[in-house]
Amino acid sequence: MQPDPFAHALISAGEFPASDRAAVYRVIETRRDVRDQFLPDPLPDDLVMRLLGAAHSAPSVGFMQPWNFILVRDPEIRQAAWSAFSRANDEAAEMFPEERRDIYRSLKLEGIRKAPLSICVTCDPDRAGPVVIGRTHNPRMDVYSTVCAVQNLWLAARAEGVGVGWVSIFHEEDLRSLLGIPERIRIVAWLCVGYVDQLYREPELAVKGWRERLPLEDLVFTDRWGEC
Repeated sequence: MQPDPFAHALISAGEFPASDRAAVYRVIETRRDVRDQFLPDPLPDDLVMRLLGAAHSAPSVGFMQPWNFILVRDPEIRQAAWSAFSRANDEAAEMFPEERRDIYRSLKLEGIRKAPLSICVTCDPDRAGPVVIGRTHNPRMDVYSTVCAVQNLWLAARAEGVGVGWVSIFHEEDLRSLLGIPERIRIVAWLCVGYVDQLYREPELAVKGWRERLPLEDLVFTDRWGEC
């Protein structure tokens, strides 16, 4: 057997100390989608770069790293984004059954205006070329990889005492026009980012009666779909 020429690049993969493991699970379990609890304090540049560094460390299929991050601090741009969201949100309310609309409209979605920073996360499908390891049979893998970057940023933010809210209620063309995003670039997320000093104990939509968390045991199958 030939020696592995890359053996020098391997490092230990042992488990973390118990306190480190507990911190990881705590971050995961207490992460929340923040809609209204943002403080106005600006985020230091070094903190923002740590969060972006966490995002950039995300796994990506074929190591394509398809993400970009547009930092939006300008109040006028954020106000324009809120106006685009507000129009779409009014449309969204009408899509729900009448008995659900009052609950929907009561949900505060003020992050765009309250958080001092918004981050528009995009995906460049051409970054790694036309043929990418792992994307040959599933062209969506670049977007899935970008979502991993969003999750990394979100978890790092929780550890830093920073809240994140993902706003998805937009007409995509409104954001393209506002931020000058080319047609070939996919818009994945608009994130509201800012310090918080309070978070809901449980997900806000569960607290306010919109949906409950599903039992994990109902979602786990063995070997075949639907077989427990």
